Amino acid sequence: MSKKILLTGGAGFIGSHTYVALKDAGYEPVILDNFSNARRDVTDRLEIITGAPVVCIEGDVLDGNLLDRIFSDHKIDAVIHFAALKAVGESVEQPFEYLNTNIAGLYSLLGAMRRANVFTLVFSSSATVYGQPDQLPVKETAPRSFNNPYGYSKLVCEQSLEQIAASDQRWAFGILRYFNPVGAHETGLIGEDPNDIPNNLVPYIAKVATGELSQLSVWGDDYDTPDGTGIRDYIHVVDLARGHVQSVDALLKSGEGHVVNLGTGTGYSVLEMVKAYEHAAGRQLPYRIAPRRAGDVACVYGDPRLADELLGFKAELGLDEMCASSWNWVSRRKNF
Repeated sequence: MSKKILLTGGAGFIGSHTYVALKDAGYEPVILDNFSNARRDVTDRLEIITGAPVVCIEGDVLDGNLLDRIFSDHKIDAVIHFAALKAVGESVEQPFEYLNTNIAGLYSLLGAMRRANVFTLVFSSSATVYGQPDQLPVKETAPRSFNNPYGYSKLVCEQSLEQIAASDQRWAFGILRYFNPVGAHETGLIGEDPNDIPNNLVPYIAKVATGELSQLSVWGDDYDTPDGTGIRDYIHVVDLARGHVQSVDALLKSGEGHVVNLGTGTGYSVLEMVKAYEHAAGRQLPYRIAPRRAGDVACVYGDPRLADELLGFKAELGLDEMCASSWNWVSRRKNF
């Protein structure tokens, strides 16, 4: 019998792609999402892609009673936890909301898992826990810190999981630190679709490319980087989704936890991303230089070799595929 995986935040950008990857791998994913940053019709499109009905429950990870019913009704074997707030700038303005949703939400989920005797969890962490790294590419053994409430929330969650695992050998946690997911499924049926003005670079660029926004704001051009703009490690969301499946595979097979970076190991600047997207869209994109955002760091990209060693994970899709698939998605999205 196929194992059932609860996907919290499973209707979102990364969650929906992971749903497809789980189905392809023979799992039975169950989505829990409050649709605070996802469209409800994503489940219809997931049915088209997978050719099978989608089990989706609307609700919040802070609702312990709902979680208890889900674990009881669906006999969940493991959890992949995406449900969280994730915008760095917004977290500086709304720290309580971020700490409550991200930290208390994880604790609520872990409590329900323990009550249901489910002890396998893949946790969606972030390269933000490295703060401003001293060395690049950053390894998993690098010191952790934070530059904003979002980063703090992810760090607290990681440290909490480490202490829980150390106290009870039944728990197996896969902590995945990743960088900037971009791109979309090859069908153009699912992709990143923020409800408001995007906080992340590529969906912002995409809205400029479609004419939904008049121009891109480049947050700072005075960083200590070759072109003055921030450098990040971007990863295609399809690669990232596959990494989550490989993580849950490893946890269920070995019962041993892991902490790994998921990325390409290559950093691209904001202006390099703009040029790549212009190539994909076949047009020039207007932008303006704006002041730095609070909490941003100049440069961060990771060393992905441990993920290859422990999970067999390697990113396969490059910058051109990231931008081309994103443009395919946003071009088609106008027809939905």
